[in-house]
Amino acid sequence: MILPIVGFGHPALRDETQEIGPDYPELAELVANMFETMYNANGVGIAAPQVGLSIRMFVVDGSPMQDMAHEGEVMEGFKKVFINPKKVEEFGKKWDFEEGCLSIPDIRELVTRPDTLTLHYFDENFKEHTESFTGLKARILQHEYDHLEGKLFTDYVSAFRRQMVKKRLNKISKGEIYTDYPMKFGK
Repeated sequence: MILPIVGFGHPALRDETQEIGPDYPELAELVANMFETMYNANGVGIAAPQVGLSIRMFVVDGSPMQDMAHEGEVMEGFKKVFINPKKVEEFGKKWDFEEGCLSIPDIRELVTRPDTLTLHYFDENFKEHTESFTGLKARILQHEYDHLEGKLFTDYVSAFRRQMVKKRLNKISKGEIYTDYPMKFGK
């Protein structure tokens, strides 16, 4: 089932998220719905707060970004579920990449992030993992992890750039935007 994605300004995007356990109601269905929602919106990741749930979970599939990958980086098959992730460390060379977000349609901005991320997390079967990711994989995961911390990519851009997109952000928060996917706005 395709879920509505909450837009910029919706409180769910800033709420504190809670860990969940293997007994979370209809977890397999939620995972499937989040993937379906993400694919329907042509995304490569979506976090639970983006569908109005204040839980620590996100799903990713980086396959569509293969043509943007660094030489030797394989995005095909990078499809994962991350439950209760905890950032172990971020390190490496900082690099800029233009990010966008399904909750902030039609706005893209350069964001600087380190190129390596180590996460401790559980998969959809509650198998525990600690894994390091680099390049675009790290970038996707950093972006989605931020959603669990109540952060948006626009929080990383300069005050000048935020001022440049302020009108468009206000329009999104009021629902004055068209998307090819269902969205929810406001309080």
